[in-house]
Amino acid sequence: MKKLIELMRIDAGQPTALKSLDSAQLIELQTALITLGYPAGDIDGKYGAKTRNAWAEFLQDTHQTIAQDAIDSVTVAQLQASLDDAGQIQGYDFSSKAGTINAIKQECIRQGIGLKSQIAYVLATADHETNHTFKPVTEAYWLADPDTYLKQHHADYYPYYGRGYVQLTWDYNYEKYGKLVGEDLLHHPELALKPEIALFVLVHGFKTGAFTGRKISDYINAHATDFVKARYCINGQDKANEIAELAKNHLASL
Repeated sequence: MKKLIELMRIDAGQPTALKSLDSAQLIELQTALITLGYPAGDIDGKYGAKTRNAWAEFLQDTHQTIAQDAIDSVTVAQLQASLDDAGQIQGYDFSSKAGTINAIKQECIRQGIGLKSQIAYVLATADHETNHTFKPVTEAYWLADPDTYLKQHHADYYPYYGRGYVQLTWDYNYEKYGKLVGEDLLHHPELALKPEIALFVLVHGFKTGAFTGRKISDYINAHATDFVKARYCINGQDKANEIAELAKNHLASL
């Protein structure tokens, strides 16, 4: 993520009430929190309960002593440090299936999806969604001319049809993830096929529940492993049993 610019303008002398931040500052704060996996809601520059609660959670996780509805230069510096620590690792190798599988493993760990069973399910999803190629694909990729087909049959969300290692759809999701990765996905949705972007979307969506409101930890955690119901994170129960078997296979190889 880019360096925090708007938030750096906060008065260094005393805490500032979160609700007094301007729209640009709130957008920067929301983007940063969501990038780090905190449920700050929409990136809309509006102060609300989700932004306030996500900030409070961040303060608690980073052991800050400031009031939970306030922000200052110290906490902005901590936010920047957290973003720097979580910065995208360069050097992922997407040139082969093995390289992409390893990239998914490493990105899961980087974003805080650390259980082998969780990583196995993320791998299984990418495995299934890309028809076992582990290459970013478009929705209806098996057709000779998927773009024309989707324009005719899915005009409600065209051209924001599914792309990536998992299907990113709808304009608001492209806009949201564009802000998170620093690319204009809204005007150039084809960029969602870039492996680096597709990888971030895949893992971040599982971690935060961005796709359906269900997080991978809802079904796979230290106390339970439900490879069937975990499909609710992506697409109801479509192919749930088939993907569960893929997850078992990937888990055996981890």
